Amino acid sequence: MKMAIVVRRDLDMRTGKIAGQVGHASVTGYRYATKDIATKWFNEGQKKIILKVANENELKEIAKIAIINDVQIWEIRDFGLTQLLPNTLTCISIGPDEDERIDKIIGELKLL
Repeated sequence: MKMAIVVRRDLDMRTGKIAGQVGHASVTGYRYATKDIATKWFNEGQKKIILKVANENELKEIAKIAIINDVQIWEIRDFGLTQLLPNTLTCISIGPDEDERIDKIIGELKLL
């Protein structure tokens, strides 16, 4: 079991901002997973992989692949209180789900 979090790199977010957005994605993915999946993922150590894409279009393409493969995704949008405009799509969480199902979606994406 693992969760993938995919972050846009075109926003020039500072390290702390990225960490916050990834945190939101992780909590949201866990919170809205089915009870069985959430429990299994949590008990197996909450494995996460953080990846990057160049822009919003690439992020949306990855989200579409996840939806086609029936894997939960959540979009994370910033409130716009600091570095970004309100409602800016910053990243997505994929899963948690079985490793093989996540790997099928994230393909050749690079680590952040």
